Amino acid sequence: MQCLGAEYLVSEERTPRQREWRPQIYRKCTDTAWLFLFFFFWTGLMFIMGYSAVAGAAERLLLGYDSFGNVCGKRNSPVEGASLSGQDMTLKKHVFFMNSCNLDIKDRKLGSTALCVSSCPEEQLNTLEEVQLFANTTGSFLCIYSLNSFNYTRDPNADSLCPRLPVPPSKSFPLFNRCMPQTPECYSLFASVLINDVDTLHRILSGIMSARDTILGLCILALALSLTMTLAFRFITTLLVHIFISLVILGLLFVCGILWWLYYDYTNDLSIELDTEKENMKCVLGFAVVSTVITAILLVLIFVLRKRIKLTVEIFQVANKVIRSSPFLLFQPLWAFTTLIFFWILWVAVLLSLGTAGVAQVIEGGQVEYKPLSGIRYMWWYHLIGLIWTSEFILACQQMTIAGAVVTCYFNRNKNDPPDHPILSSLSILFCYHQGTVVKGSFLITVTRIPRTILMCIYDTLKEKQHSTWSRGTFRCCYCCFLCLARYLRHLNQNAYTATAINGTDFCISAKDALKIASKNSSHFAPINYFGDFMIFLGKVLVVCFTVFGGLMAFNYNRVLQVWTIPLFLVTFFAYLVAHSFLSVFETVLDALFLCFAVDLETNDGSSEKPYLMDQDFLSFVKRINRVNTARGQGDKDSVRTEEGTELRPIGR
Repeated sequence: MQCLGAEYLVSEERTPRQREWRPQIYRKCTDTAWLFLFFFFWTGLMFIMGYSAVAGAAERLLLGYDSFGNVCGKRNSPVEGASLSGQDMTLKKHVFFMNSCNLDIKDRKLGSTALCVSSCPEEQLNTLEEVQLFANTTGSFLCIYSLNSFNYTRDPNADSLCPRLPVPPSKSFPLFNRCMPQTPECYSLFASVLINDVDTLHRILSGIMSARDTILGLCILALALSLTMTLAFRFITTLLVHIFISLVILGLLFVCGILWWLYYDYTNDLSIELDTEKENMKCVLGFAVVSTVITAILLVLIFVLRKRIKLTVEIFQVANKVIRSSPFLLFQPLWAFTTLIFFWILWVAVLLSLGTAGVAQVIEGGQVEYKPLSGIRYMWWYHLIGLIWTSEFILACQQMTIAGAVVTCYFNRNKNDPPDHPILSSLSILFCYHQGTVVKGSFLITVTRIPRTILMCIYDTLKEKQHSTWSRGTFRCCYCCFLCLARYLRHLNQNAYTATAINGTDFCISAKDALKIASKNSSHFAPINYFGDFMIFLGKVLVVCFTVFGGLMAFNYNRVLQVWTIPLFLVTFFAYLVAHSFLSVFETVLDALFLCFAVDLETNDGSSEKPYLMDQDFLSFVKRINRVNTARGQGDKDSVRTEEGTELRPIGR
């Protein structure tokens, strides 16, 4: 987006000697160098997208392919040196592993020969005669293509050219069309190979696709709960807060109890033999421990902060008045969430294409392997950075849009005549002047996320190699430090975006000014603001609790042939993401209001010439906060007044 003007200046003073807060007066393009950097970075991403489309073969992963270079379900081109390649597999859409019960690992790949077949054998085949009959009846040939079905029982080499007997019954895996053995023993071996050694992506997608209807239903439940919580915060009352906190406590305790009960049920179930069940048991234990720790921390925080509930309700009512003047603020998460979903789908498609970009090589037996192209690994890392940076950029645009709308409403002197289209005005200012600031802020979050990702990979490697507990603990501590830094930067970024919307300054200057003025005025209602943020977080937790409870009840009915912890984790993540997208509107509005209030005190003195810009409700709330602070012995230095003792006055109506 080009800058519409080098500078927009209402006041005659173009370069003031001493920069000061001038709400919505000074406007210029900020952090333009970072905008150009982001543009060049995305040029690289576009190159990777084009390269993946040309060199990649995502259809090999989606449709499946045999050991001879043929993609199932389509007409193939021959590979030089592979006599069985280049076949028409239009009617053969399923991948069949000849030795699914006796899989070998060769260079972290399945050693079993794979074939494209018309259908998977749904009943066990015990002899070559039954294999031959199955081929003649269904047209699905389970032996090497070069062996005619007539010779299945005549060729002396049929034992090596046909699947190892008995052939277990199998079903086609949804979407990927792999024949998955249904005999529990064979499935256990087959799944354990895919899970532990070869194809993590298939393992994740296996859980997702096998429970896709349940996942969709739980996602709809999470969306409905998030909308309900949004309405609850929109019309919040003291009674509603008490009910809400009670529900959170009950939900946390109930989910913890269910998880520990499931773990106890697993450990006392003597029939557990499959790797899927064992993995479910381990993951249930992990979920139970994490949920118990989180529950204990939240219960302590709720008990300590319980006395601030009444004031918190009042600050929410003030925030709702701002939202009432611009009701479309509640719909901001929809476009941000839609944009994120579209970008994530595109990112996954490119990742799959990159993962299948390779050169066909003929090995012994006329089989074909695909050697990854050089430089693909570096493209993966670049692509990962693009995922994090772009996602944070989209979320930052939402934050700054909401902050800009709040600033426009707050610094409007005539409260009886609210500004027209504050959201559109905020969006236009963002895209015309402050995209560089958003890019810079999102890059800082990205910088803290990348080391966390690397540390987690190193931690997993050390865990597999059984290094010392001290080494693993060190990496975990470093990870926690980066996590805390990211949390702090997110809060700093939000204040910087609001300061930029107010004053039109660059990111670093805005962050510095916001930190300074927020610290100076933090005694007024910053603690109440923090508790408001905590209440919003509890709202997200409540949505997650109910969604996880529904998932536990739904997934636990199919323990044997499904690793259901993956879809449960996915549903948990989605529930928190949806709840965060909707409820973060209130969080952003509260943070922006606090900074606007601090700037209001900085630029006005309450006199008739410079009355405060806060409305009557906000003024009454601040006075009550001052009385509470005075009663606690904080003294006159924390009272909201000028140096001459002028009391807060509302602006003229």
